[in-house]
Amino acid sequence: MNLALTVLEIVAPVFLLAGLGFGWVKAGFEYRIQFVTRLGMTLAVPCLIFTALMKSEVDLAEMGSLTLATVAAYVAVGVVGAGLFQVLKLDQRTFLAPFIFGNTGNLGIPLALFAFGQPGLEYAVAILAVTSVMSFTLGIRLVAGSGAFLKILKEPIIAASILGAVFLWQGWQTPRFLTNTLDLIGQMAIPLMLLTLGVAVARLTPGRVGQAVWLSVLKLAICAAIAWVIGRLFGLDDISFGVLVLQLSTPVAVTAFLIAEKYGADSDSVAGLVVVSTVISVAGLPLLLALLI
Repeated sequence: MNLALTVLEIVAPVFLLAGLGFGWVKAGFEYRIQFVTRLGMTLAVPCLIFTALMKSEVDLAEMGSLTLATVAAYVAVGVVGAGLFQVLKLDQRTFLAPFIFGNTGNLGIPLALFAFGQPGLEYAVAILAVTSVMSFTLGIRLVAGSGAFLKILKEPIIAASILGAVFLWQGWQTPRFLTNTLDLIGQMAIPLMLLTLGVAVARLTPGRVGQAVWLSVLKLAICAAIAWVIGRLFGLDDISFGVLVLQLSTPVAVTAFLIAEKYGADSDSVAGLVVVSTVISVAGLPLLLALLI
């Protein structure tokens, strides 16, 4: 009973806030998702990432091991996914990138924070940085046939990650007034991301729902299993191991739909994966958390 209550305390705020965004749109209220997304990804999330890394007290060696483990896990998921879709004769341009990369921002960061506290948040933002870099390079290449390596240098999330890592490495701190300001801005990030997730899911029109169901279950099972094995192989401590498994197991992100639509993949099928995998995560991620905490 205590374990069930603990898991409920972790996941309830996350899914309730996303549900609020979903209900807001369904009630007919205005939500300018383009503006809110730009505000979040250009200002709030970079401030959250920078301050979390700058003030981090986690072991630098552990952070490095987690980063390498994340890259290894993504590569392993990609190899398994490519083989799976080859056997199933599914279009890899459409399905492989969404299969590899989950919603490590909107969903992964809040869950890691509530499940593992401040260290969980710090590890989660490191994984988000790796996800962002690989999504803008490998992810786009898988869909469009060409990467966008130079574009990642212009992304505020990448700049904040690099700058935060430098400050962490050198032990630097910004002046107190600036730290407080950045903290205040960063506090917007988690509620904004969750509300926007709910809004985006509400506005998507899913296609091929039956196919999306079994693919979403496969994604959750395969990604969790691979992250579990990789985490043990790299000898991660309990918190970084838990964050790795949790982040790799997150559902398909809305950005996967936008990339599929932009580069001519089957965006309706990807929309189905976003919606269905998010719904399945309502049950799947609490079960996973019960094994991790």
